[in-house]
Amino acid sequence: MSLLDLAMEERRRTGYSVHREILDEGAVDEMAEKSDSKTSLSEKVRKSMRCSGPRLKSCLLGSFPVVSWLPRYSIRENALGDLISGISVGIMQLPQGMAYALLASVPPVFGLYSSFYPVLIYFIFGTSKHISIGTYAVMSVMIGGVIERLAPDSDFMDWNNVTNSSMVNIALRDAERVRVAAAVTFMSGIFQILLGLVQFGFVVTYLSEPLVRGYTTGAAIHVIVSQLKYTFGINPKRFNGPLSLIYTVLEICSIIPQTNIGTLVVSIVAIISLILAKELNAYFSKKLPVPIPVELLGVVVATLISWQVNLQDKYGVDVVGLIPSGLQPPVLPTASLFGQVIGDAFALAVVGYGIAISLGRIFALKYGYKVDSNQELVALGLCNSIGGIFQCFAVSCSMSRTMVQESTGGKTQVAGALSAIIILFITLWIGTLFEDLPKAVLAAIIFVNLHGMMKQFMDIPALWRSNKVDMLIWVVTFILTLLLNPDLGLAAAIGFSMLTVIFRTQLPTYSILGQVPDTDIYRPLEGYNQVKRVPGILIFRSSATLYFANAEMYQDALGEKSGIDITKILSAKKKLEAKRKRHEKKNAKKAAKSNAVDMEEVPERENQQDIAIIEVEDEPDPSLPRAIVLDLSPVNFLDTVGVKALRSIQKDYGEIGIEVVLAGCQTGVVDNLQTGGFFNDKVTKSCLFSTVHDAVLHCQSARTQSQDDAMHYEIPATHL
Repeated sequence: MSLLDLAMEERRRTGYSVHREILDEGAVDEMAEKSDSKTSLSEKVRKSMRCSGPRLKSCLLGSFPVVSWLPRYSIRENALGDLISGISVGIMQLPQGMAYALLASVPPVFGLYSSFYPVLIYFIFGTSKHISIGTYAVMSVMIGGVIERLAPDSDFMDWNNVTNSSMVNIALRDAERVRVAAAVTFMSGIFQILLGLVQFGFVVTYLSEPLVRGYTTGAAIHVIVSQLKYTFGINPKRFNGPLSLIYTVLEICSIIPQTNIGTLVVSIVAIISLILAKELNAYFSKKLPVPIPVELLGVVVATLISWQVNLQDKYGVDVVGLIPSGLQPPVLPTASLFGQVIGDAFALAVVGYGIAISLGRIFALKYGYKVDSNQELVALGLCNSIGGIFQCFAVSCSMSRTMVQESTGGKTQVAGALSAIIILFITLWIGTLFEDLPKAVLAAIIFVNLHGMMKQFMDIPALWRSNKVDMLIWVVTFILTLLLNPDLGLAAAIGFSMLTVIFRTQLPTYSILGQVPDTDIYRPLEGYNQVKRVPGILIFRSSATLYFANAEMYQDALGEKSGIDITKILSAKKKLEAKRKRHEKKNAKKAAKSNAVDMEEVPERENQQDIAIIEVEDEPDPSLPRAIVLDLSPVNFLDTVGVKALRSIQKDYGEIGIEVVLAGCQTGVVDNLQTGGFFNDKVTKSCLFSTVHDAVLHCQSARTQSQDDAMHYEIPATHL
């Protein structure tokens, strides 16, 4: 046996002994000197508005985190890692930015803008040292859905007199789509800023991990379907609204015979090459100082081949086209579009924040620093609102880029700023060199990067083994996202997730507790062989809180578990009371009418006989418990319906001679009982006990030694 095992065995043998009075809640309040003083709302407001030098400094440092960490930046420890990491991530940003711009249905150069401005803004206002802000597939496909709804190709058809056919005016269409993307991005940023200012960072708690993973997997399917047109070189009709994914797949299947063979060959070669290169990259990852920039090499090679072979003219392969050099001047978003994109903007705000804060917390926990959830909301909001002014589309953090930034030695936000400088250099001077890049290659990059999201399907068997409710949330979220599109799918998934919580509180586990021998520990009788029922005392516990949705079921479960049909017993008692009153009234009339002495004795005997029978009937049933202890330790709040349920239980069972006491009430629950009118002249805090054991000893002493006000008890030392 190891030293650790010996130490654990010795700890288990250690016993303890407690000697004190039985304490109800009132006695505990008196001993602990409970304070009744509460801070008023006006005082809280005054305190929050109060300004001082230290508080102003703390507020400024919290609002501009760069001011707190940049002066303490260690060049010796961090500079080299941040430099290598920044260059690596910047190289990744080029192909991903252009590819995700296609997802967002805007020209590829706007993906480069979205990889520059927001990154610099996050450098100033962000609190995570490791996440890589920029374009993200799920956000891009959500924006693409908004753009296709508000600026479809059909709105920009011009008649061509030469070909006698209608053609899409690409210049006008792209300009309008950029305006829509900027408007929805600006609005999502405003939502994030407002939520951050009102300290609403906890909203991400409604996005559980199964929900987020199911949602991103469903969104990844949307991404794949949206890129099939570039893979096959076809032009399917675009569909919007619920079930649009199904309609799009059917449309693609119907026009598969129109596939451009040249485009398909480029797609297949690009996908196979990228997969093989990434596998080699992973295989030699421990031997390489930095990962091989697979996507960048693919983009460069594909551009060179396309330029040399002239794929566009000879084989009809669609290429990126004109990439203007330089940056766009700032332009205020079109205010008339705000009303049409407000719902989509809120969905983007929640999804983008949820993904960023989830990834940020993982790395903060790993490296031992704190991420401010509310400041992250403000930082992302500024990235999107200011980015919208510079024609960017909504951003979040990318898992693949974040992993590269962390694995290549990035330790601070400086790595992100350096990656933005790389993108600036590309945008100003060498962006035009990629005009011959086939769009099929960008689609291939997207497919390969979604490989990690496809692995999330393995969550289903894992969740089935660990938690079937979480598995149901994952599957339902995935299906809703597929059928209703990412925006409506997210809202429906959150609603379903909340319903599972409500259903679990409506269907809790109800248990009768027994005592573990020679201890003050109580456990359910059903799950333990050595747990014994306390004679004459019923201990009842629910695994959920008590509120309007399950208050009636709580009372029904108590009756079912105890075997006491309280309604039937009370009804029988009422009939008995009515019978007694009828007998008393009848005997009183007979006594009044009788004048003879010998006639007066008969009613007297009848009265005595009747009263004696009724008194026997009124004795408590020995099969019923003398007391019921309601263990409320799992209850964290009570609403008015819950308080009424407890008051009804105490009143009804009290009428048939069963004392009802409450145990394990939290402070908030006691306050709910007090404000809900549970206490009165007859019902005081003497029926509330801090522990189940106190309540049990009280009920036992009430039967045997009711004359003693202060009972002592001792828990014997246990030897396991």
